[in-house]
Amino acid sequence: MTNPVSFDLPNIDLAQLQPIDGEALADAKGPTHPPRILTLYGSIRERSYSRLLSEEAGRLLRWFGCEVRTFDPRGLPLPDGAEPDHPKVKELRDLADWAEGMVWVSPERHGAMTGIMKAQIDWIPLSLGAKRPTQGKTLAVMEVSGGSQSFNAVNQMRILGRWMRMVTIPNQSSVPKAFLEFDDAGRMKPSSYYSRVVDVCEELVKFTWLVRGRSAYLTDRYSERVESAAELSKRVNQRVI
Repeated sequence: MTNPVSFDLPNIDLAQLQPIDGEALADAKGPTHPPRILTLYGSIRERSYSRLLSEEAGRLLRWFGCEVRTFDPRGLPLPDGAEPDHPKVKELRDLADWAEGMVWVSPERHGAMTGIMKAQIDWIPLSLGAKRPTQGKTLAVMEVSGGSQSFNAVNQMRILGRWMRMVTIPNQSSVPKAFLEFDDAGRMKPSSYYSRVVDVCEELVKFTWLVRGRSAYLTDRYSERVESAAELSKRVNQRVI
């Protein structure tokens, strides 16, 4: 990835944007395909700044060599308001299963992430049969707000990421007065806030290359091995009826 114009990144300083050296980060026996990143945003307004920020992140992630998909939360039922085979729930869960990393972008509303953002996360199960859809996957968190800079939403999303057993990267982005940071075309203007978004995306890609081939080993736990051994012993030693 060498030409930011071809990726519609007019506000990038090409001399300072560097491709990710996957070989320097990846396990020698690990996957070599482009990192798969899912973006989620927390507003369905026509001019949704969380959506615009997620789109900006998506452009950057593609430049860094990722395959990026975005979930549209419109039509997603409230948690427990439908069966898991609901088309939007299934779409979201399939994307979560596909992804190797995620970006969560929420507005801050009443000092917290939005219900729309939380509903998406709540529909992603911690475990689904023998699979854990989010365990060991990377996560970046960002927020937008209409007033002064705040970190309430990103802090909450960090707690959720930990609960979902994800590897949440150290960097994060909080964009205050978001209505001033995007032009009429919906593109983020050059600023220190935009530079931080670039930093977050760059760091997420590096961590994804570093972790994804090793996630099974990194998340292998003593307590689960003990539980699995006990279940196996119970199954093998049960009487045949």
